[in-house]
Amino acid sequence: MSLCVCMVPSLYCFASVYQDSLDELAMDDYWKEVENITRSGGAAGRADGGGEGEAQEEEQQKIPEEGEQEEAWLTEAGLARLFDDSLAEDSAVFLSTLTRTQAAAVERRVQQTLLRRRNRQHVPDVRDIFRPSEKVRTHTHAHTHILYKQHEPLHCETSQTRIGDLSLLDMKKVRRLALVEMTALFDTAGIDLKAHKAVKVKTKESGLFGVPLATLLEQDQRRAPGTKVPFILQRLINHIEEEGLGTEGLLRIPGAATRVKSVCQELESSFYDGLFPWQQLKQHDAASLLKLFIRELPHPLLTVEYLNAFIAVNKLPTKKQQLQALNLLVLLLPEANRDTLKALVEFFQCVIDHQAQNKMTLNNVSVVMAPNIFMFKGFRSKVTEQQEFSMATGTANIVRLLIRYQNLLWTIPKFILTQVRQQNMESQRKQNKEKAVKKLLKKITTDKPSDKPSLHGFIRVQAPQFSKVSMAVQLTEELQAADVLTRFLSQDGSVAVKREELCLYEIGGNIKERCLDEETYMKDLLQLNPTAEWVIKMCKPLV
Repeated sequence: MSLCVCMVPSLYCFASVYQDSLDELAMDDYWKEVENITRSGGAAGRADGGGEGEAQEEEQQKIPEEGEQEEAWLTEAGLARLFDDSLAEDSAVFLSTLTRTQAAAVERRVQQTLLRRRNRQHVPDVRDIFRPSEKVRTHTHAHTHILYKQHEPLHCETSQTRIGDLSLLDMKKVRRLALVEMTALFDTAGIDLKAHKAVKVKTKESGLFGVPLATLLEQDQRRAPGTKVPFILQRLINHIEEEGLGTEGLLRIPGAATRVKSVCQELESSFYDGLFPWQQLKQHDAASLLKLFIRELPHPLLTVEYLNAFIAVNKLPTKKQQLQALNLLVLLLPEANRDTLKALVEFFQCVIDHQAQNKMTLNNVSVVMAPNIFMFKGFRSKVTEQQEFSMATGTANIVRLLIRYQNLLWTIPKFILTQVRQQNMESQRKQNKEKAVKKLLKKITTDKPSDKPSLHGFIRVQAPQFSKVSMAVQLTEELQAADVLTRFLSQDGSVAVKREELCLYEIGGNIKERCLDEETYMKDLLQLNPTAEWVIKMCKPLV
């Protein structure tokens, strides 16, 4: 079987990127939605600056000092210690796996940060970090030839890795790489991103509407641990999906403003008691409440930090680059925002699937939802009419791409997963050297095959949660993860769980833990990670 090799990270190992044509968007619905929002008081107008209880974020508009934004970027990328006398070990490993375009993005921000710092304190010259020198070679391993060194290529698999399939430790690495790659992508296109910093604002500490996502999830998780999407949003979506997907003009036609306000107050007082009369809630009112929930969040769903980057995606020259950027931005969102956005785009797709009845196409839904997602509190008081007009089509297009390509955008790019594996291998090598020096490494190292008996041409699959704790599976070119699960169930009749509730996990070697897609080819993956263990256990809950 032929293997695909990830060589250049700016070229994703996408199976295919559908080059669908962008139809002319019906922007009349956009401006009608803006008018409805303004009339309902759900977003700040130009004159009044917002409704009661709104916490404005005026500070996010302040112009950062020269180099301040770049220094904040380095901190977010986990590279704040680049200026220390000794480079942090994890930073050295991280830098050693960067490509040229990624390293150039880091170097550019190091240079601009140095300009800001130089007059305040003694800092190393940028050449000490990014050009070969004996000191750097000996102590930091962060000079140019290490940054650009060619790793032995790791093969791409044919399967996807979804967000949530990796361990938290590896996801931290993914996020750092996504930030650097996203920045490099915009740098290469000559697009200067102006990020805003979130500021602390006074917000409600309880309730349903106008409450920070993190606060909502905390109060919901006390009732149901593991909750990833706020209960109120889940309930509104379920109500519409159960009875209202065929409603004509769903999401586009607003509910009666006075009735929506009354229902909102009733939900605030009776939702958690289970006393709210859902059977009386009209579908257009439910859709209006869903949009109100999004708009009333104290911070934008796409976050203050990345809202401008989402908008700037339209400036990228090709559809492929736009999808790459959106994929990386989805990875950069906080988990609560990312999961909530996913629940919304899945719901929007359900609405679109019923367009024969509700007359809501992909374009219709995108146009109507764009102002609700992008017009956060105080938005209209911060932009001119000309800016708002120019953003209309662009924001609708971003929502369109998020819905259309959601199955792609909520996965981890294969080249980034490859870099995570390289980082883990590099860390293991360093740890093994330290153990050897201390004479603590005897016969076992993480770079050598497992000490467990190995069968050539077979893998041993563990299932500690079940009565059949292990089994040997013969490797073939066509063996997939799904085949392993099927074989396990056929050999252990005592398993009382459904087939879809089981997952095969790749654990150890050059990855911490990864839930495998059922189409993963096991022989290819074994070549990629020969020291991994294979474990069958219950799947992680999606919501």
